[in-house]
Amino acid sequence: MLDKHYLAPLFSPGSVAVLAGRPDDPELTPQAQALHAALRAQRYAGTLTFLDIRGSSGTLHDLAQSRADLAVIALPPQDLAAALELAGRMHCRAALVLGNGVGAPHAAQLHKIARREGVHLLGPNSLGIQRPALHLNASAAGPLAQDGPLALVCQSGALTAAVLDWAGSNDVGFSSVISLGPHPGVGLADALDFLAHDPHTQSIAVCMEGIQDARRFMSALRSAAFAKPVIVLKAGRRSAGSAAAQTHSGAIVGSDDVFDAALRRAGAVRVRSFVELFSAAKCLASRHRPVGSRLAVVTNGGGPGVLAADWMEEIGLSLGRLPEAARIRLAPHLPAQATLDDLVDLTEDATPAHYRAALDASLAEPAIDGVLALFSPKAGQDGAGIAQALAGARQHAAKPLLSCWMGDSAVLPARAVLRAAHIPTFRTPEAAVGAFGSIAAYHRNQQLLQQTPPPLAAALAPPDIEGARLVIEGVLAERRTVLTEMESKALLAAFHIPVTRTLLARSSHEAVMIAAQLGFPVALKIDSPDIAHKSDVGGVALHLQSAAAVRDAYEAMAQRVAHAAPGARIQGVTVQPMAAAPGREVCIGLVADDPFGPVITFGAGGTMVELLEDQAMELPPLNTFLAQRLVQRSRVARLLGAWRGAPPADRQALEQVLLRVSEMACALPQLREMDINPLIVDAHGAVAVDARIALGEAAHGPAAGHARHGPYAHLPILPYPARYEQTWPLRCQTGGSGEYLVRPIRPDDAPLIQRLVRELSPESRYLRFASRITELPPAMLARFTLIDYDRDMALVAVHRERTLDAQGVEHCAERIVGVSRYVINPDPSSCEFALLVADDFAGQGLGSRLMHSLMDVSREQGLAEIQGLVLAENTRMLQLMRRLGFEVRAYPEEPEFRLVTHAL
Repeated sequence: MLDKHYLAPLFSPGSVAVLAGRPDDPELTPQAQALHAALRAQRYAGTLTFLDIRGSSGTLHDLAQSRADLAVIALPPQDLAAALELAGRMHCRAALVLGNGVGAPHAAQLHKIARREGVHLLGPNSLGIQRPALHLNASAAGPLAQDGPLALVCQSGALTAAVLDWAGSNDVGFSSVISLGPHPGVGLADALDFLAHDPHTQSIAVCMEGIQDARRFMSALRSAAFAKPVIVLKAGRRSAGSAAAQTHSGAIVGSDDVFDAALRRAGAVRVRSFVELFSAAKCLASRHRPVGSRLAVVTNGGGPGVLAADWMEEIGLSLGRLPEAARIRLAPHLPAQATLDDLVDLTEDATPAHYRAALDASLAEPAIDGVLALFSPKAGQDGAGIAQALAGARQHAAKPLLSCWMGDSAVLPARAVLRAAHIPTFRTPEAAVGAFGSIAAYHRNQQLLQQTPPPLAAALAPPDIEGARLVIEGVLAERRTVLTEMESKALLAAFHIPVTRTLLARSSHEAVMIAAQLGFPVALKIDSPDIAHKSDVGGVALHLQSAAAVRDAYEAMAQRVAHAAPGARIQGVTVQPMAAAPGREVCIGLVADDPFGPVITFGAGGTMVELLEDQAMELPPLNTFLAQRLVQRSRVARLLGAWRGAPPADRQALEQVLLRVSEMACALPQLREMDINPLIVDAHGAVAVDARIALGEAAHGPAAGHARHGPYAHLPILPYPARYEQTWPLRCQTGGSGEYLVRPIRPDDAPLIQRLVRELSPESRYLRFASRITELPPAMLARFTLIDYDRDMALVAVHRERTLDAQGVEHCAERIVGVSRYVINPDPSSCEFALLVADDFAGQGLGSRLMHSLMDVSREQGLAEIQGLVLAENTRMLQLMRRLGFEVRAYPEEPEFRLVTHAL
């Protein structure tokens, strides 16, 4: 059966009951007045019933005999609880409450009633929803928007109304408009989850102010962004780091920086202003997506083209250029004075035919990812005719085509032509380039989204996690939260991060003896749990070449620190050899953010790290691809190559340190802040010269308090659960090794899953999906393969098939021959499962093994029941369920199905 989303009664109802009083009642709330007008302005595609709980429609008992999918409520606050209870008795699966000013305690009471009645509640401070394809305007946000492929989700009612007003005059249509408001029951994550499934939605715009559950938000956002573009405008930024930070990283990293990193990792695109949101919305509504950042410019004037090129360089885009062969072919069709080397400058002699020729050539060029057509009004030029040329070119375009008709009154007819052709048009070159930049970021972020690293790097030696925990327990037992340098380096060493040999001296005499053993030159550093930054109090002495220098430096340092930090506890001075030059000083850090949990940072190191503010960041877990991208986003990355006679730094060693820090972030939830500063990287490797670590509460994190999240409750993105991988034998030999691997699904399995569905017989596809589909729709394929391993799980059976080519060379390819999956129900103590096995592997034990493995995962997650719907005519599946101990019973809501359940 094609899965029906649990919020379909809310956003795709077949019937609606309206509880908003009588239209002529003078005591109607403003929301009720607007709702009555909105619902009556067009004919809703389903059944619409108006009810009055104050008696004119009958007694409450009479009202309860009505039935509807959705109850839309717009009543005074004192009547909301009774209306929700009535919705429950009417068997409504969802309720929408329009209102404002309902505080958190009252909202919590309404949410409790909704849960008790089994109703999904959107509100109680919502401005409503619009579903133009259904002709449903259950909102107080004004007239129904025109139909279109873009969905809008807003936490702010004011922004909802503003966007709709703008869209009406810019020919932008919507598949859905969802206003959440404060204290919602159905929240942002739920709305994103529905829109990811919604076939009417091709892209999503989000206006948000904050999140409550980072894990739930990231899960829904990643799922939605994998299926379709998501663009986010967030109000409320905090750029400054924490004033109470114990490390450089903590002082630099602000919550807005982390939000950027989270959106990037989720595959979404962030815009910074209302204007950028509108600009990006224009591009999203045009349906074409760039696969790179190369934007070609076709213009009739050099000045506007140069402005566009300058802004590309500013925001990290590349100017798309025609190759020489394409320029030679195009030149005879353009004015004699046209230039093609960089910009396609057609000069002021350009005609519609010239523009069309240049556009066709640019749109067909593989080295170009999008095209911007610029037009400056000049005497004698046909701006509207050139706009018609763009409209003709767009019909055959497979990549984004943007336009900028500069000026005002003279180009209004041309802009009307462009809007009618659904070509995004802008007033300035910078706005057009910025809009392309926003949607180009979607392609880059998708590469990050599709990474599914495990908690521990498989290619590296396993860390001593138990030893690291003993170090942490020892510090916490002394009621300390900040580790000394020696303890910090011991923690790093447990994860095989190279550290300089460091010994503690408690007197100048001990320092001299240690230095003599280590070999000169050495460095001395004050050792105190109360001093965050040693150099700030004169607690660092470098390049000491002799015993006398060590003695003098020790005594001078003790005096300086005693004067600068008189209350600090001094445990001694550490002695370590100086790192060999020439090396690059970098800083790798970790900061625990609220609400996103640990974030890994990378940038320039040394004493000026806070002034330089070179901090690229990424959410754990990392793999090599993510570690490489993290380094590339930093400014210090340019210094890692050959520079001023120094050989290039060992990037592989640097990436391995980042992977080790990711392992620490996954395995040690007590880490609150960490600096490895400096980490010296040269041609021979990387070594941590200094480190500082601060601890905190282990339960803090995106999923704190959720029992089923286990050791990774502090992470916003769960690691790939490699522990579920198992190899099993087939019952009989089937042209291969006679065994198969059961493992969790990955995003790159999408082609193999599609092949599995395509190769099924029509009967098998119908029995599984209750549909005559021949392949999975893209959105469904996306949400089947990119999962968060938390609220859903999918296990695939992978068989390695060996074939011989024409030359007799053996090739081995993987084939997915079965898949089992569950999605946790909204309750959330139970889950719904699905099972699919390739026709040629039926009867070999795959179905039983996949179900047993799935049930084992369900039990580990603390679920109480697993359930599913099976077509009554699917007798083989029902027999398997009975053999596995499932109870099979009728399903009155859909008689053609049987409900199968098993207590876990």
